Amino acid sequence: MFNPKVVALIGATDREGSVGLALLKNLLKGNGDREIYPVNPNRESVLGLKCYPSIKDVPEHVDLAIIATPAKTVPKLVEECGEAGVEGVVIVSAGFRETGEEGRRLEEEIKKIKSKYGIRVLGPNCLGFIRPPVGLNSTFILKDPEPGQIAFISQSGALGSAILDWAVSAHIGFSMFISLGSMIDIDFGDLIDFLGQDPYTRSILIYMESVGDARKFMSAARGFARNKPIIVIKPGKYSTGAKAALSHTGSMAGSFEVYRAAFRRVGVVRVDEIQDLFNCASVLDSRHLPAGPRLAVITNAGGPGVIAADAVAENGGVLAQLSETTMETL
Repeated sequence: MFNPKVVALIGATDREGSVGLALLKNLLKGNGDREIYPVNPNRESVLGLKCYPSIKDVPEHVDLAIIATPAKTVPKLVEECGEAGVEGVVIVSAGFRETGEEGRRLEEEIKKIKSKYGIRVLGPNCLGFIRPPVGLNSTFILKDPEPGQIAFISQSGALGSAILDWAVSAHIGFSMFISLGSMIDIDFGDLIDFLGQDPYTRSILIYMESVGDARKFMSAARGFARNKPIIVIKPGKYSTGAKAALSHTGSMAGSFEVYRAAFRRVGVVRVDEIQDLFNCASVLDSRHLPAGPRLAVITNAGGPGVIAADAVAENGGVLAQLSETTMETL
């Protein structure tokens, strides 16, 4: 699914400002060896490419289908993907459980269909994914990140998009960027399993509102955290944040203390700030890890030293007690 040879975009269009157009343009910018097929029963061609009325009319076996149509049309389109033998589907459409009972019913219908055909589904209500090392952008985000060794998994599309904007300006590369959305199928555990074996990835960064299948996440993290740092920012520490997460993706945030204990148990590093995700990834990926929590602070003034000492203590570190010989040498 994450390295397809043939991709179909259901909902492709040439209408300016549309998600379907942005997606198609991004797909066409990628690897020239990959076949891209627009699907739209109301178009004969889009951007010079022949447009097919249905996924079942595409002349090749499709590895990945991307659906960008109104929510109410999605279950029927997923059914057609199953009938055509498509193995992976990305649903960027919104309007599911985050909007109420009707959206929840549509999600349940999609779950039954994907189980019937054995389809893997990313989303709905997601941006899609980007694989810079293999030249694949299946999102409608306008900027393309550079290839790199950091994988970033986000449960928030808006936050993920903002981070990509910053990363592009900072020349930070990615092995993969993936927006999970509502996680009716593919979740954190699946992605850690994939990225743990991905030769392009050395660090895994996560923005998590809810974990999905907790056992699968714990098993995957325990299996790979020693070899590839897994660093998580988990909002919802207070009740107001947890309620916001529920209204955002329709996800229950759960007890923050339970998450904290689970992360510690499987070797996942938890941070509080977005910048810390990348700082920690840089330090942990250097492979020059400290033997313990003892730290020394180097400063040219007393005030910054006091602030640094407070930060060390607040985050569980210990200020090293320097010997008299070391002090004299300094």
